[in-house]
Amino acid sequence: MNRRDLLALPVVLLAGAALSRPALANSGSGDKKKKGPASSYIPIEVLTATIQRANGNRGVMTLECGVDIPDPKLRALAEQSVPRLRAGYFQVFQTYARGIAPGALPNADFLARELQRETDRQLGRPGARFLMGSLMLN
Repeated sequence: MNRRDLLALPVVLLAGAALSRPALANSGSGDKKKKGPASSYIPIEVLTATIQRANGNRGVMTLECGVDIPDPKLRALAEQSVPRLRAGYFQVFQTYARGIAPGALPNADFLARELQRETDRQLGRPGARFLMGSLMLN
């Protein structure tokens, strides 16, 4: 017998066992399970900007963020406007990063406030909530 056949044997046995297992029945408790993130949340692609480190070298500042919009009409508008939102966020984020003194830490509260203002400006009215996931300096 070939050794390669022996290596494939556990994979075949596990796949067969998974296929022969009956599907689990719903408990019928009436509770709906969440499937992933909340439907009112719209993730925004990671934003990056170049900063000046204290030693004079360049660094990178990254921001993971998203928007929470409970209103379905405003959420539909925001989903269509994601490229515009991202472009506006990028402009605010880069402008802020250029203004940071070398070696200084970013002010996350100020940045969140400015990005919330940009969210309201892009969507034309308040009702969306800007959420910051992480702000990192490298």
